[in-house]
Amino acid sequence: MKKWICIVLFTTFLSASSTDSKAEKDVLAAMDAWKQATMKRDGAALDKLLHPDLTYSHSSAMTQTKADVIKSVTTGKATVEDITFSDTTVRVYGNTALVKGKVDIVNNTDGKSTPAHLNILHVWIKGTHGWQMVARQATRLP
Repeated sequence: MKKWICIVLFTTFLSASSTDSKAEKDVLAAMDAWKQATMKRDGAALDKLLHPDLTYSHSSAMTQTKADVIKSVTTGKATVEDITFSDTTVRVYGNTALVKGKVDIVNNTDGKSTPAHLNILHVWIKGTHGWQMVARQATRLP
């Protein structure tokens, strides 16, 4: 009997960790899609990746809605040249994922590149449209 209990518990543990692993990979894929859409100024892709109730907070304390973000990325003066993630951690809680890490972003305004070294928390939720970013909070690092 103990042997069967151990087998059932071990099997449950393996299936739970593989599910989390798949969810983590899916969330990281969504993060990469967001990165590519931002750099390519792809409003249609951003529309799919950003949740309608998005709260997008910058390190400057400016907060934007989904419509604000899409407009800013697709028609704003600044373009994003590069986004590099490091020290990234993903925690999945059912249909919610927290992605935390350092992000180096290089913006270009009027031909001048400006790097920003940030600590960012992205919150993603999984719904009928897949993983969508519902919140972002950034703080500038020295």
